[in-house]
Amino acid sequence: MLIGLLTAIAASICYGTGSVLQAVGSRRAARMSPAAAGVTQHGGPNLSSTAKAAMTWEFIVGTILDFVGFGLGALAARLLPLFLSQTVISANLVITAVLSVKMLGIRLTRKEWTSIGVVCTALVLLATAAGHEGGHHAPAATHWWLLAVTVLIIVGGTVAVRLLGSRAAILAGLLSGLAFGALGVGVRILNGVEPFSFPALLSDPALYAIVLAGVGGMYLHTVALQIGSVNGATAALVVGETVLPGAIGVLWLGDASRPGMAWLAVLGFVLAVTGAVAVAWFGNHDEADAPAELSPAGV
Repeated sequence: MLIGLLTAIAASICYGTGSVLQAVGSRRAARMSPAAAGVTQHGGPNLSSTAKAAMTWEFIVGTILDFVGFGLGALAARLLPLFLSQTVISANLVITAVLSVKMLGIRLTRKEWTSIGVVCTALVLLATAAGHEGGHHAPAATHWWLLAVTVLIIVGGTVAVRLLGSRAAILAGLLSGLAFGALGVGVRILNGVEPFSFPALLSDPALYAIVLAGVGGMYLHTVALQIGSVNGATAALVVGETVLPGAIGVLWLGDASRPGMAWLAVLGFVLAVTGAVAVAWFGNHDEADAPAELSPAGV
């Protein structure tokens, strides 16, 4: 339990730092491009704009940290109940918010600091109440359903940002969170890991769901950072990354709390999600007050 918890915390630090660095790179690329050159007719960033953001050194370092965080998060998903591992990893919101003060010049309000405190308190409650993780086996149909849902999330998110433009920031963040949540579930049920079997690994649809969720989720999160509040987009990601995987872990994979502490686990989970939503709600002001040049749409 302790090793898994430390692994999840390390993953959270990597993801949180990576998110802010990616936001810095995305916005620097936006400032260096003509206002109308990097957007679609609906105001969302096009593929060229996103590619330019991905070529900045800040974004590259952030992406490396994301890969490290992915490896640590995958290990945590195998060692801890999903409702605990995903929630701890999602606490990168706190790292993102704090670093954004220094690196993005964002001023956090008292309400935002209070919301962050609620998230931290919730994580302590969850860690206290968490019991053993469930099994790693799921029916073959579940693996195929996971792949199908992942495809739907990524395709639907890509279409949404093209049609809605800057209005899709929170939606893109939420869908990227759902993609990362699917990634966590896929890692948990992946065949061919224990014991290791390369043929079983390659023939498992969950493997391809993991790859698609990782790449697609990163793309949608990058878009959300380009067109909206870094704290708001990350908080929406937190909600998507925790709620559904946590429920799947409890309902279908056998994750459980310590005897007599189910109420504490539920309270911690609800507080964590509520705190994340509060940061998203109160954090949208930073884009409204930011200079126009920070927006890829130039508005």
